[in-house]
Amino acid sequence: MKTNIKIILNKVVGPLVFLVLSWFICLQVTHQPDWRGSLDRVGKAVTGPLSWKLWLVVALMPVNWGIEARKWQLALRPIGGIAYINALRAVFTGTTMASFTPNRMGEYLGRLLYVKQGHRIESISLTIVCSMAQLLVTLIVGLAGVLYLRASHALQTAGAHDSIGFWLNTLLVLVVVLLSSLTFIYFRLSWLLRILSKIPGLAKYQAYVKILENFHATLLLRILFLSFGRYLVFIAQYGLIFPVFGVLLTVGQLWGGISVVFLVMAIIPTFTFLTELGLRWETSIQVLELFSANTIGIFAASFAIWLINLIVPALIGSLLMLSIKIFKNK
Repeated sequence: MKTNIKIILNKVVGPLVFLVLSWFICLQVTHQPDWRGSLDRVGKAVTGPLSWKLWLVVALMPVNWGIEARKWQLALRPIGGIAYINALRAVFTGTTMASFTPNRMGEYLGRLLYVKQGHRIESISLTIVCSMAQLLVTLIVGLAGVLYLRASHALQTAGAHDSIGFWLNTLLVLVVVLLSSLTFIYFRLSWLLRILSKIPGLAKYQAYVKILENFHATLLLRILFLSFGRYLVFIAQYGLIFPVFGVLLTVGQLWGGISVVFLVMAIIPTFTFLTELGLRWETSIQVLELFSANTIGIFAASFAIWLINLIVPALIGSLLMLSIKIFKNK
């Protein structure tokens, strides 16, 4: 009887995830202001005079996730490694699972499905290292972005934005604290393990994270470098897509504005796709309207990036789950 239940689950989980994800996407899109207008603009951009930029953004999506797969492949070396194609499948599946969990925590569950049994719990701590590296890059570039916004001509001359100056100063202090703490933790993982071993109740879990001691500085720097490469892909995508929707920014405004948008999205928790698109739109408007009055174009560009970078990979991951056996038949 238990074997039959496992077989049924193996056949049902994949299609069920695909259907639920599709429902989540429809729910999220239809709850956004002027979603029909944004979807119509994206549709027109596909065949517009600058459509090649939009298709280039689409082409950069697999580059983005391909870099993430390489990061994870490197991170798994201490437990025997993983084939690159499986690492790529894992990051897509993780994106799917992230869509159902607060702050995308389900990403870890989706990835460990591709890890050999006996190492799955350990792989969670290794995945966290990849997330830490990406967050570290987001904080570093975001700090520069906050400084740029504080010093920008638009902020200094717009009296109506005095309150933004206060929030930028607050964000600056928060980023400095987080960046200092995370940098120390990232390059001192062994020190963190010793602290955890002394905390009552956590010592019994030390075996699952002890694998972090095998991370040396060279490997950590390689993962950090790949994280920065992925960040460059994000910036390139925004730089390409904004002109498609009539949002014209200088290179400094693009880097400064988008880095702060990424920073806010990294710091503020979200309940997956149900709030992520709304947060992305609201943050983009609040920051980028300092440089452009084309809020409609900003809406449309944010919507297109959301579809390309998150929805399409999540749908790919849901299809990949059709071939995953959650349980062994035996």
